[in-house]
Amino acid sequence: MARAAGVSQATVSLVMGDKWRGRVSEARAEAVRSAARELGYRRNLAARDLRLGRTRTVLLVVPALTNEFFARVYAGAARVAGEQGVGVLLYPSPEGIGPARDPFASARAALDGVIASSMAVDSLAALRDGGLPVVMLDSDPDSAEAAATVNPDIADGMRQVAAHLLALGHRRFAHLSADVDSWTFRVRARALADALRGVPDARVVRTEPAALHVDAGRAAAERVLSGPGPRPTALVCDDDMLAAGACKAARRLGLRVPDDLSVTGFADLSLATAVDPELTTVRLPAEAVGEAGMRALAAVLDGRPDGAAELPVSLVARDSSGPAAGGA
Repeated sequence: MARAAGVSQATVSLVMGDKWRGRVSEARAEAVRSAARELGYRRNLAARDLRLGRTRTVLLVVPALTNEFFARVYAGAARVAGEQGVGVLLYPSPEGIGPARDPFASARAALDGVIASSMAVDSLAALRDGGLPVVMLDSDPDSAEAAATVNPDIADGMRQVAAHLLALGHRRFAHLSADVDSWTFRVRARALADALRGVPDARVVRTEPAALHVDAGRAAAERVLSGPGPRPTALVCDDDMLAAGACKAARRLGLRVPDDLSVTGFADLSLATAVDPELTTVRLPAEAVGEAGMRALAAVLDGRPDGAAELPVSLVARDSSGPAAGGA
């Protein structure tokens, strides 16, 4: 192949090992790739993995399988893994976001690395202790123990929600917060408070925690809407399931969404367009998060830059939000 490309064997090794950037010109790298295609060359991954002690298997840890977001993260990770000839084991942690037990007698013996979504790095101590590199998704980017982090821009998503509602004239907000102690939900609360700070008369009149399912969202919204003091004109929900429950609560109390009350969600699950009115929500690029996480882990294993990233999110305005009732 070196002879066909007109380069040295060392150059071929760098290009085929994907370690050529900064050491080999683009023209020479393309010459090597072209020669490989013409000669029908395929890398002997089995031999490389034997040399490196690789198993070509990674573990994806999630808090639960019942949330569509994690299914989409898995789909993205599995797509990239398939392209790389890597297997992905999906492991729903028995303790949710709490400590994740090692699913094998010795994870180090069976895995190359771990990708964990929406969890704290501390909860993965049993896996990290085996020396496995861990890539965190939708998790604290300041953790020094993660090999890399990949996050959707959660704070910007909440800023987009606040800007949308403020532009519609809303000034009295209630926050239906997820009753989950994790980085991703703490960021949402901080971003909402920060976005309203400095806006005349804008405030969160009440924060009500709720478990992440529709019935809990309904009960929490009923408590907010039936409580003392001025009623909020907008319910900002940490998740689409909470928002769907909030819409049910509004109907039970004789309120119209969005005429009397605007409701927003977060994630853009399939549920967001299954309810009536359809939910205004923040679309999280779950599959892209999974894809980027798998690429980041591959980079860490190969000793390349880890590709840590923050992925953009977008507000999807639908029928559950409208002008503030009474102009306030």
